[in-house]
Amino acid sequence: MAEASPDEVNRPVRRRASRAAGPAGGAEPESPVAVVVAAQVATKARPARPAAPPPRRTSNRGLVALVCLLTLVVLAGALGGGLGWMLHQQRTEQAQMAREQRFIDAASQTVVNMYSYTPDNIDDSVNRFVNGTSGPLRDMLSQSGNVDNLKAMYRDTNASSEAVINGAALEKIDDISDNASVLISTRVTVTDVDGNNRPSQPYRMRIVVHEDDNGHMSAYDLRYPDGGN
Repeated sequence: MAEASPDEVNRPVRRRASRAAGPAGGAEPESPVAVVVAAQVATKARPARPAAPPPRRTSNRGLVALVCLLTLVVLAGALGGGLGWMLHQQRTEQAQMAREQRFIDAASQTVVNMYSYTPDNIDDSVNRFVNGTSGPLRDMLSQSGNVDNLKAMYRDTNASSEAVINGAALEKIDDISDNASVLISTRVTVTDVDGNNRPSQPYRMRIVVHEDDNGHMSAYDLRYPDGGN
């Protein structure tokens, strides 16, 4: 084993530092900072939501129901009134047409009664004609035995007569006097005692028909129109 030299023996021994390596001055070493890098996460872009509308006002359901009900009542009343008016108009027109037809029928029947008879029913035929008259025509037939003279004239013909109405037209109605003028076109055929028909004779006459308070129609007057026979 080699011996140490005197220089090495006299050399002071260096003591080993017991502190940890680092900067001097007693400052504590800074702790290492861990840097964490967040991974970028891919996200889907969401469409922007529309702005929420303002809150609705609370509806008054009772008032709305009342208004609807009143509207329906008004519409129903208007519809009912319209239908009622139409029915009234229809009834009025039908009543007017029926009244006009009664005037025409009364005038036509008067002419038929006046010209239709047989030797066996002369009295009944003439009485039927007279009973269907009124006013000036009735007064004229009742004077001076005109009814008896008419019956005697029919008997002298010793024939039958039949009247056929070819046409009848209502000319006008006087609502004040309740008289109507009806123009009648008739054809009269006389058949002698042997059954031979004479040539038919056409006649035109204007019958004034009167309506009394009970709606009864009667021949009020008889006139021949100008130029007619």
